[in-house]
Amino acid sequence: MIRSRRLILASSIYQREQRISAPQRAGQAEIYADGYDLRRCSFMRNIVITISRQYGSGGKTIGAMLAKDLGINCYSREILRMASEDSGINERLFGMSDEKIRHAGWFRILNRPYDGELLPPEDKGFTSDDNLFNYQAKIIKDLAAKESCVIIGRCADYVLQDYPNVMSVFIHADKKFCLDRAMERHSMTEKEMQKFIEKTDAYRGDFYRYHTGHEWADARNYDLCLDSGKLGFEKCVEEIKAYKKIRFGE
Repeated sequence: MIRSRRLILASSIYQREQRISAPQRAGQAEIYADGYDLRRCSFMRNIVITISRQYGSGGKTIGAMLAKDLGINCYSREILRMASEDSGINERLFGMSDEKIRHAGWFRILNRPYDGELLPPEDKGFTSDDNLFNYQAKIIKDLAAKESCVIIGRCADYVLQDYPNVMSVFIHADKKFCLDRAMERHSMTEKEMQKFIEKTDAYRGDFYRYHTGHEWADARNYDLCLDSGKLGFEKCVEEIKAYKKIRFGE
């Protein structure tokens, strides 16, 4: 009975989104095809900054500092909750999907780049890992259309790669900096923490490769790459703001 009610709710949400999203997608495709400058559209006045980061580099902290400084929202795992509310799929499944693919061997050797498709509730793949990611990507696109914000992770740079109002940043640092900072926050031995960092970064690389077909740590995927170990967090924020001003004139 509960599952039936959830499917009905998810189906109504999906049908609503199809009615709203299809014309928008068609219009957007027409705009792209015509070569129209999307920065003239009202929603393109928003500036979205995506941040990818190595574990321990402080990328999430830098993103939060940047958002506070600019007076805008910073989104990270909140996107899972928003995707749950939008799709009608239990939020727990989004978190479980993250953990499941983290330990899946096939995840390291396959890739299935995001193409924007959303499966309907009656489809057997409605709660598949791919469709759960697609709903997260939909939320990321919705955010880019309605507000200026900072988005941490979730392959947001790739999802928004065709949006001219988006700038992408990769935060990295040397092993010692990442290790020292991570040790401040967790009670592990140095050996255990180094292994944890390596596994976390490997997972982030696998996740990015699977959903984008590209390499996570390739500087060519980003507008700006910053070494937080050399610059410090505050100067990273200033560098991002400076690039933003040069790029968008604001």
